[in-house]
Amino acid sequence: MAEPRAEHTATLLADGKVLVVGGGGPAATSAEQYDPGSGSWSATGQLIEAAYSPTATLLRDGRVLVVSGTSAQLYDPTSGSWSATGSMHDGRGGFTATLLADGHVLAAGGYGGSSTLTSAELYDASRGSWTRTGAMIEARQFHTATLLANGKVLVTGGVNIGGDWPVSAELYDPATGSWSATGAMAEPRADHTATLLTDGKVLIVGGGGAGEGSVLSSAELYDPVSGSWTTTGIMIEGRAHHTATLLLNGAVLVAGGSDGGGPNLASAELYDPGTGSWTSTAAMHEIRFGHTATLLLDGRVLIAGGCCDSSTGNQLAAAELYDPGTAT
Repeated sequence: MAEPRAEHTATLLADGKVLVVGGGGPAATSAEQYDPGSGSWSATGQLIEAAYSPTATLLRDGRVLVVSGTSAQLYDPTSGSWSATGSMHDGRGGFTATLLADGHVLAAGGYGGSSTLTSAELYDASRGSWTRTGAMIEARQFHTATLLANGKVLVTGGVNIGGDWPVSAELYDPATGSWSATGAMAEPRADHTATLLTDGKVLIVGGGGAGEGSVLSSAELYDPVSGSWTTTGIMIEGRAHHTATLLLNGAVLVAGGSDGGGPNLASAELYDPGTGSWTSTAAMHEIRFGHTATLLLDGRVLIAGGCCDSSTGNQLAAAELYDPGTAT
């Protein structure tokens, strides 16, 4: 990459290229594209506003909605340009943005000012505006949100500024604009990952636990049919701020992250949904947390950026590819 960055976004575009946006420091105002065909990076347009730890959502028309704070902006891949769009009602960080089946984008929770939010709002791409929708049951930030096969959105875990760690999970129903409680997880966690598996279940992995400095190696599965959770295999290493990528063969690649106290991680492991077990796979060349992992059209995974360079402690500009065929 041209810019070192962490806590950025990476979005697979319709043409197979990857759009990388924002992060921290100087990278917050820049965007670049990775071309898997040439293996090269190129700058693409200048953001209208800095995007610190943003969300990025690929819309149905191929544009990308990038949101940070209250500001929202759109990237058009056909022109490589950025344009402003409607601002959110609530400024928020540490929130989730989920593309719904009807094309709206649901922004939920996060922190705003000195409080953690329960509020949620919907972006209408046809109008370029936001409207409020039902508030979550629990205030939470650094949670996950997963679109289920039935069109509802599963929100799990997180933490709030008051120091509470919700073990609860809840469902957003776009048909009613309301939230309802569903089964609670076995453990409270934040900065974890949620992956929709091919059988429709959701795999929750790792994250920070409620104890000071605690990092979890546990994983659990949510069944949308029963609304219940079951524990599954324990990871080889505990990790938070990692990535989890569903591969074309149905396995899940978990890479990097923070172990909560010692050195951050370059290691990676694979989850097999058929056996519920984990196996080690090739480690990354760099230790990373706050990086991105993007499944390319050819089945490889692009790992980009993150923190921190082992010699300087700075954010990384380096990127690397994982090939499931060779496990390297």
